Amino acid sequence: RLLTHHSSLLASLAEHYKHHWFPEKPFKGSGYRCIRINHKMDPIICKAASQIGLSLPQLYQLLPSELTLWVDPYEVSYRIGEDGSICVLYEATATKPVSSYGMLTCKNQMMLGRTSPSKNYIMTVS
Repeated sequence: RLLTHHSSLLASLAEHYKHHWFPEKPFKGSGYRCIRINHKMDPIICKAASQIGLSLPQLYQLLPSELTLWVDPYEVSYRIGEDGSICVLYEATATKPVSSYGMLTCKNQMMLGRTSPSKNYIMTVS
């Protein structure tokens, strides 16, 4: 079931991001690609889950009540809770130099209001 959900989620994200994916400018459109669960389930997650028969109550049991996921061409980061640390889930090297790296992204805007520095962790799946 997990592999089926994975495929369904990838297909939903690919369709949703079709005209909002810019590898040459990884942070362009980052606000659009931000997935949020803030006591309300993100529609992309709902769509992918319903395609494989998962109900909304099941999703709320499986996922945190507050989750932010930033999906960019060379990095996927997440934060659990409003004051949680931002963790890197996936990181890749750009094939070309990225000139917009210092741009103010959705994730960076969220970090601006912090009173303490964020801790960055890399999570790996084996």
